[in-house]
Parts: sequence; C-alpha cells; structure tokens
Amino acid sequence: MSTQPSLDSVIEPLQQTLQTQRDAFLREGEVALETRVDRLNRCIAMLVDHQKEICAAVDEDFGGRSRHVTLMTDIFTSVGSLKFVRKNLKKWIKGEKRKVPVPMNLFGAKARVHYQPKGVIGIMTPWNVPVNMIFSPLADAIGAGNRVMIKPSEFTPKTAELMQRLFREYFEDSEICIVTGGAEVGAAFSSLRFDHLIFTGATSIGKLVMKAAAENLTPVTLELGGKSPVIVSDSGNIEEYAEKIIAGKGMNAGQLCISPDYCFVPASRLEAFITACKNTINELYPTINDNPDFVSVINERHFDRVKGYIDEAREAGARVEALNPANEDWSDRSRHRIPLHLIVDPADDLTCMQDEIFGPILNIKPYRTVDECLNFINQRPRPLAMYYFGTDKIEREHVLANSIAGGVTVNDIAMHVSCDDLPFGGVGNSGIGNYRGFEGFRTFSHAKAVYQQGFVNLAKLAGTLPPYSEKVDNMMAQQIKK
Repeated sequence: MSTQPSLDSVIEPLQQTLQTQRDAFLREGEVALETRVDRLNRCIAMLVDHQKEICAAVDEDFGGRSRHVTLMTDIFTSVGSLKFVRKNLKKWIKGEKRKVPVPMNLFGAKARVHYQPKGVIGIMTPWNVPVNMIFSPLADAIGAGNRVMIKPSEFTPKTAELMQRLFREYFEDSEICIVTGGAEVGAAFSSLRFDHLIFTGATSIGKLVMKAAAENLTPVTLELGGKSPVIVSDSGNIEEYAEKIIAGKGMNAGQLCISPDYCFVPASRLEAFITACKNTINELYPTINDNPDFVSVINERHFDRVKGYIDEAREAGARVEALNPANEDWSDRSRHRIPLHLIVDPADDLTCMQDEIFGPILNIKPYRTVDECLNFINQRPRPLAMYYFGTDKIEREHVLANSIAGGVTVNDIAMHVSCDDLPFGGVGNSGIGNYRGFEGFRTFSHAKAVYQQGFVNLAKLAGTLPPYSEKVDNMMAQQIKK
C-alpha cells in the first residue's frame, strides 16, 4: 500500500496558514513604516544572534561547507539586503508623483503612484544558498508590507528545520511562516492562491511552478539559471583574470546560479590561461578531501551527475584538466567532493555544454574574434549572468550592446549580485521578473494609480459631454494632429 500523502492532507494546512495570514493582513490595514522596520530588525537579529547555529546546519546539510562560505554568501549578504531595505524604505513608501496632461494640470489636477502591499507572498527557495535565498526576497517582501510563507528546499533539511524554529521564535505564523516538506509539499505550495509567488531554482521546475500558479492567475517571479558565459578579452592581464574566474567558480563548488559555466579565452593565450588557473588553485585549495575551505557537492546524486559530465567528456576525447594539486583520490561518493575540472574545447553536443553545470566544472572555449563568442551566446537561451574581462573599452561596450543577459559583471565574478541597488533577475529561460532593492519593493507592491481632479469641471467646460457640438470637433482637431 502506498504511503504517499493525499493531496488534500498536504494542501489543507497550507491553505489554513494562507488564510490566517490573509485575515491578519486585512485586519492590520495600512502597514506602518514602524511595523515594517520592526520586522526587518527582527530578521537581522535572528541572523546575527544565531549565526553559529546556521553555519553548523548548512555544513551538516552539505556534508562539508566552510562556515566562512556560509558567513559570506548567506549571512553577510542577507543582513546587507535587510539593512539596505531598512535604510531606503521611508523614501520608497512615499510613492511617486506623475505628470498630469494639459490642460488638467493647469486647473489643479494631480497624479501619483501609491505603492501598497499585495497581501501574502509565497517564496520557494533552493538548496545552494539556503539562507540568503530566504532573506534576500524576504527583505523586499516585508519591506513592501506583506505577510510571507516560505518553502525551503528539502535537500537542506537541517537548515530548513532550524529556520522554521527560529522564525517561530521571532515571528507569529500570521506574519512569516516556514513550511517544510518534500516535492509534494512544494507542488501544493505553488498551487496556493498567493498574491505573488517567487521561485528560485531549476528552469524545469520553474515551468511547473508557473503552470500551477497560472491556474490562480498568481503573478510570478522566476529566478532560474542557465549557462552563464565568460569572455576573456585579449587585452589585459590573463593571470589576474584567471585568478578571479577560478576564485568565483570555486565559491560554493560552483553551485551558484550565477557561477561561470563556460569561458571564452583567446586561442593564442589558452595555455597561459590554463597555467594561471592551476596556479590559482594551488594557492586557494592546495588540498581537497580534508580541506575545510573546500565545499562539497550537495549530495551523492549531484556527485554522480557532475562526475558523469567529466567521464563523458574524457570518453569523447576532450581534454580534461583536473585542478587537483595534491592528486587526491576523490572517488568516494559518500563524501561527494569533486576537485574543479577544466574541460577544454568541448564539443557542443556534450552534456557539459548542454546542461547547466551547477558544480565544479568550467568549460573552456578558445576563440579568435569576439564576435564568434557573441554569435555563440546569442544563439542559445539568455543567461542569468554574463562576465567580461578586459581593458578595451570599445570592445567592452560592443559586448554589452550586442548580448542579452540577466546581469553583467565586468572584470570580476558575481559582483553585480552583491549590489543591493541593482535589480536581480533573468531573461526567458533564466527567469521572469526581478527583485532586490527598489525593484524588489515594486515587485511585491501594487502600484496603484491615483488621479485627483482639479477645481474646474473640465468636461463640462470643454463641451465633451453629450449632446456633442461643433466645439468638440474643433477641440479634437486641435489635439489630433502631427
């Protein structure tokens, strides 16, 4: 007999929580600035006061993740986003003045945009940066005045359980609630009648989330992934570029949606680049297996997936460079640690060039002209992130003007995401919509148009009410012209 829970048993408590939050939202009425700031402050206090517990939980989920990595990528970034919203919120909630057309503006008419919270926001988060992917959109959602339900990934259960306990210490369930469970809970969660739903994760799952949300016409923000390219120019310091690229790729063992996936290198400088990559690894990660700074692949399933890319490339005759300074044996899948590998000039039909890597592999593509790189990138789905390294300003502007990506960092990796005043989001397969900072505040707010009529009845004065006369014809003739 199947032990799979029924859909009703899964969805009923979720619907009850949603209704509890919606009722509380309606009772509260206008959400005061002080209330929003208080919720932001409680989030900051939670992260600061429990950072050791958080680092330990994430480390246990990964089977090996440096606390420094969690401090940098999860806690520091989350606190920064929360503080940025807190600092700017008073300005954002004032709304915006808009222009009133002539002649209404001459008689006292006014127009403005009033930003008000949508209600209850659903947040679905991935496993790779399990804390920041909760708090980054949460900062925008509660800054906008909403109640929030959060479904973390089931692949980081210890972190999810800790987050559930901490949120219950700092918040009522009617304010913010963590929902745990497997794929069946995620499916039920995405089918709820939220006022807005944001999902971060794989493109394949994002399609299912959007399909479920469409049944309720729930607006969605999808933060997906894809194959983020790097173009290394023939201008500048190749050793410096390799150092930054490898450091960026090594962060979280490449398990970031904005991690470099394939890298274009001038054919004439290919060997110098590979040598510089090896030198960088020697400095950053001289050992792999027992190195506390080196992050494990999340689980055995993903270990097998990433190893499969490497094995397939070797079998196909591609050049594979293992950046494994101590030449360690990493075959023990129970530890799921894989040294960074370079796959040099892989064929386009190899799986490593088809799938998003999301692991410690960097594909290297030699090139002769920058337009070759742009043609290759533009023939594929739009990437979430793109990177350009070089000192040639004309070439840089050419690359930026002739490519489309969710975001770009020039001469570094992933730094555009560290800037809270820049929107974060993808294009097409890499995502729909964006958040972070003011763009996030707007994403989770309803922009209500408010028009206030002036002190003159212009419709009557202009003769635009029936019965119509020649006066209307003359006025229309004056306005409808080139």
